[in-house]
Amino acid sequence: MKFLVFAMFDVAKAAEMAQANDKLANVPGRKVLSTYSCMGLAFPGVPPNTLMTISVVEYETSEAMAAVLYPLEVAGATVWAVPVLEMPVAGHAATEKKYRN
Repeated sequence: MKFLVFAMFDVAKAAEMAQANDKLANVPGRKVLSTYSCMGLAFPGVPPNTLMTISVVEYETSEAMAAVLYPLEVAGATVWAVPVLEMPVAGHAATEKKYRN
């Protein structure tokens, strides 16, 4: 299943986050499709000097997801994952109706 994974952390923790990410690069059951870094204030109320990464990740199991997200949280990140529902560009209404019923 695909997820949007948001990770926010203080810029002072950037080295720890980089080390944690390097260790997690080859976790089985995870495929990183894309990653973006936001170096501005991503949301209102976010403290200054907060970095945010947004990744599109495919996890095969919840265990694979936990094997990645938990070490990031221990390293100091606030992490949350939002499931992504893929819908074809054409036939959007039919897909929505299918999931609504």
